Amino acid sequence: MFRGRISRAAKALAEGAQNSAQAQSQHPERRMSTWGKLSSTAGADGHPWVNARYLGENYDQLPMPSEDNGTGKPSEAHWRSEWSAAELRDAADEHVMLSWTASNPVKALPVIERGEGVYLYDTHGKKYLDWTSQAVCVNLGHTVPDAVKQGINDQLDSLPYVYGGLGLAPVRAKLAKLLAEICPGDLNGFLFPSGGGEANEAAIRLARLYTRKHKIFTQYRSYHGSSASSLGATGDFRRKFAESGQNGFVKFFNPQPSGFSWGTTDASATARTLACLEDQILAEGPETIAAILVESIVGAGGVLVPPEGYMEGLRSLCDKYEILLICDEVMVGFGRTGNFFGFQHFEGVIPDIVTSAKGLTASFMPLSLVGVRQKIKDHFMTHPLGWGSTFHAHPVALACAYETVKYVLKENVLDNVKKLEPVMLEELERLVLRHDSVRQARGVGLFGCVDLQTPLGQTVQRLGEPSPPAVLKLRQAMFENGLFSLFRPPLLHCSPPLIINEEQLRDGFGRLSKALDTFDEMQNRDCGL
Repeated sequence: MFRGRISRAAKALAEGAQNSAQAQSQHPERRMSTWGKLSSTAGADGHPWVNARYLGENYDQLPMPSEDNGTGKPSEAHWRSEWSAAELRDAADEHVMLSWTASNPVKALPVIERGEGVYLYDTHGKKYLDWTSQAVCVNLGHTVPDAVKQGINDQLDSLPYVYGGLGLAPVRAKLAKLLAEICPGDLNGFLFPSGGGEANEAAIRLARLYTRKHKIFTQYRSYHGSSASSLGATGDFRRKFAESGQNGFVKFFNPQPSGFSWGTTDASATARTLACLEDQILAEGPETIAAILVESIVGAGGVLVPPEGYMEGLRSLCDKYEILLICDEVMVGFGRTGNFFGFQHFEGVIPDIVTSAKGLTASFMPLSLVGVRQKIKDHFMTHPLGWGSTFHAHPVALACAYETVKYVLKENVLDNVKKLEPVMLEELERLVLRHDSVRQARGVGLFGCVDLQTPLGQTVQRLGEPSPPAVLKLRQAMFENGLFSLFRPPLLHCSPPLIINEEQLRDGFGRLSKALDTFDEMQNRDCGL
């Protein structure tokens, strides 16, 4: 019975196909596309123009692009050894784009020609003290140590590049072993991305893959990088540039909120902050939270040192609810605070994942790290890591990092930081006492910051908002007094290279104080005082 039906269906299908083919040949203007599931049918039974091949759009009428896409001819200036100051300025104005701000201010940036020690020199010969180690990264100043330079050159001569997913450069193994030996606990596995944001991006992905959970808790007063996930994890105003495309990030308040207080003592601030955080963990569901990501000591947000017991309590909460603790040490790692890592200031605290970057190579070359504890390393021995990039574990950058870390160890750079910390704290206090515009100051190691205020006790501006005239005048006064500084009002960082000596450090504070004199006068005049 079924055989007859099948035969009749097959015959009808064949007739339909023949009819469809004839119909299409009679209408050549009807163009038939060749993609999609329906492209294999010749039409419905007895209805050749139903369920026939899908008709695509007619793109023949679109205009063809007409712009010249040939390679241009470089100007003769590129074959000269030197450019004039005017040529450099014109090239910058016409072609350079700035990060984080509108690019028009590029016209106001000094053109820095060379650096030596803790000093920079512009094209006019003006000398500046690098007051913030650029972006708190040039830890060893602007003179590359001979050992680091030799390590870079040797690597360039022997193996300038091998893709980290295909081959192992010997220096990669050496650096990983050195880091495992100096890191506390069982931080034994290491990845080497190119920058701090990329390191935090990788750490977030590793945490989610390892725990099979999605949410990442981060603090409001934080900055974790400019890549998609790291900027989504960021708590300060810059998150607006990526937040709309991100999910899975839950923000919580630092122990130092801007507009209210957790208490007047470290004990009360710690207890209340952690109690609030635990409530938030329970509200979100611990089974959904992969990690808590924090800066061990908040950097760009104002050198915020956690109150006593806070980081220890954070570690305990993570253990209690089976949540990973990620410490972002991109800014403070490798000596900025007097220890190799910021989390070492807090007894018994070892993160499950640590990231670092700037001090790893003293920013002579771009490189970062992600360090993981043994349990996480073991997991990814048999599970795909799900992360990689062309320039990760670049041999030349690894060689730079290897020799830089050894230099920090051999030359006792951390001892210099610890020796100068009392000078840093003394000079910060002097600023608070001398200047009405300095509201408060914080410091640890060679990592300091002051908060600026108006004569009425208000913040001079909020992060990310346009600067008032007095703030612009302060920026100008700092340059005029020979201070090269990353100034993010209302925060004014004081974080010179770790090789600075006491005389240079006190000189820098003297220059800053002169600039603040100008700031005080202008603010008082504006307020009629």
